[in-house]
Amino acid sequence: MSQSLHGDAAAFDAVTAARPSRDAVYRAVWRWHFYAGLLCLPFLILLSVTGSLYLFKDEINATLFAHRTAVVPQAIAPMSPDRLLFNATEAVPSATPVALTDPADPTSTAVVTMAEGSGKILVYLNPYNGDVLDRVSRDDEFMMVVRRLHSLAYFGPIANGVIEVVAGFAVILVVTGTYLWWPRQQRGGVISLRETPRRRVWWRDLHAVTGLFAGAGLLFLASTGLPWSVWWGQQVRTWSNEAGLGQPRALWADKAVSNVPMQEMLTTAGWAMQDAPVPVSRPSAGPAIGLGRAVAILRDLGMPAGFEVSLPVGETGVYAAAAYPHDVARQRMISLDQYTGKPLVDVRFGDLGGVAQAIQYGIGIHKGEHWGRANQLAMLAFCLATILLAVTAAVMWWKRRPAGRLGAPPWPRDRRVAVTVTVLVLGLGALFPLTGLVILAMVLLDLGVQAARTRSTS
Repeated sequence: MSQSLHGDAAAFDAVTAARPSRDAVYRAVWRWHFYAGLLCLPFLILLSVTGSLYLFKDEINATLFAHRTAVVPQAIAPMSPDRLLFNATEAVPSATPVALTDPADPTSTAVVTMAEGSGKILVYLNPYNGDVLDRVSRDDEFMMVVRRLHSLAYFGPIANGVIEVVAGFAVILVVTGTYLWWPRQQRGGVISLRETPRRRVWWRDLHAVTGLFAGAGLLFLASTGLPWSVWWGQQVRTWSNEAGLGQPRALWADKAVSNVPMQEMLTTAGWAMQDAPVPVSRPSAGPAIGLGRAVAILRDLGMPAGFEVSLPVGETGVYAAAAYPHDVARQRMISLDQYTGKPLVDVRFGDLGGVAQAIQYGIGIHKGEHWGRANQLAMLAFCLATILLAVTAAVMWWKRRPAGRLGAPPWPRDRRVAVTVTVLVLGLGALFPLTGLVILAMVLLDLGVQAARTRSTS
């Protein structure tokens, strides 16, 4: 009996000793979760709002902007691309035509892109009679505004790098949030709500339960958005190309190419191909085939409707065309010699390496382009859940904040736990170097603040 009592006491002491350690880990994780949210949530709200709009790009264009994007189908054949190009030039005589977007279906308009100085103007035309329906600066077109806000491209490459930092912190938010959510014998707050909205615990539970649903979606949206980031995305593209898992290098073997990347020729060159070199035409004494003939060749080659084709620049320029329909397997890019019409490069989705294909699939799902309405609604639900996470986090902070202070959760007294959790967070940040640098700066700032407080109280 005495041995049993002794054993029970030892077990009780072990549990008692372990409890502060678990509390210390919880506090350390909570602190990093708080800081990650403090940095991320304003940007996640912006990303969620703009992303929700972009999910329904086609629907918005077909309703709010139907005056320039939709036409009534007619029994007559559409006008030739050359005639459409001429009409666009007449509408904006001070600009130079640089590209044509083929109508995606019988109800869609044709769009001619005109270059005027450093800007671009989109001219929308009725493909059946050539009437100009509207003219708008490409930078002012509604979905372009949404897209540039979504990437922070409006604010330059440094701001675009912030998106990469936010994506990295989103991963940390999900990992730390999962730990904080994990059931610990509490009643409620796992899949149900306690109390009423007047109490902070109700908001805490709503935040946790929403995070349970939204966490996987937030991870997916962050990971599929990262390929477009200014540093991480470029590194992945370079690595995949060098490893033979990205651009199909064999298609450029023994071909003369320029130093111009595809993204300068086409509005949408696709993640995998945007920095691919544009091939060159062999100069000829004969005339160029013209846009009309180039479009006819592209259609004969099976280019999906709605493709964009850019006009040749200089005597070695090419007709560069790309199509990115919702069916990712039909994505295609073709460049034609401007004199012979011969395809110089023809890249189908199946020609891409495994990494490039996976990323293109992920981007398509991210944009709500697979599986019809179900994909759109699923991504919309994740966006709305992310906004709800931000709102509940703000309310929780407001209810618990000390007067005149930030109200960050305090570090645990056990410094070993604080250091261990911080090292783990730094390890997650190392997956995204820009995020890791910000975390390191935060650690140094925090140490500096604590040192200053110590000196002021001594």
